[in-house]
Amino acid sequence: MTKKTVTAQYPEAQPELPPRTRGVIGLFEENCTVCMLCARECPDWCIYIDSHKETAPAAAPGGRERSRNVLDRFAIDFSLCMYCGICIEVCPFDALFWSPEFEYAEADIRELTHERDKLREWMWTVPPPPALDPGAEEPKEIGAARKAVEKLEAAQRKEREQEQEGGE
Repeated sequence: MTKKTVTAQYPEAQPELPPRTRGVIGLFEENCTVCMLCARECPDWCIYIDSHKETAPAAAPGGRERSRNVLDRFAIDFSLCMYCGICIEVCPFDALFWSPEFEYAEADIRELTHERDKLREWMWTVPPPPALDPGAEEPKEIGAARKAVEKLEAAQRKEREQEQEGGE
């Protein structure tokens, strides 16, 4: 009560947001497999996805052709979105993330449907995940990757030693 109150003049002075602030949803398009889980689980039905199938030739002779979904449109109508985060939680491929971006107001409500190019721009404002707890167990994927790298380094060291012995 003894301190003078200070009002932050918003447009000129940006607020200091806490880490991992929920603003808008960013799309990491490379991870999207068009599985449609986010659109199906959304309680507001504010996610619009269009795709088509492409057929890839067989990798080996005599193999069969593979088909995969290709993303044509990914849009979120933020005038309908209730920012529950269900779409982010259900995405099995980590294609959706919370971005702290909050300045996306529009004069017309119809312009609050943001397409994938805008969602991709917001992806670059997503902060890195918090560090793991120091006492936590190492994820199995990281352990397996580390063992593979160590094995490769050991093989390279052995080759260098053999080359040095052969050169002498």
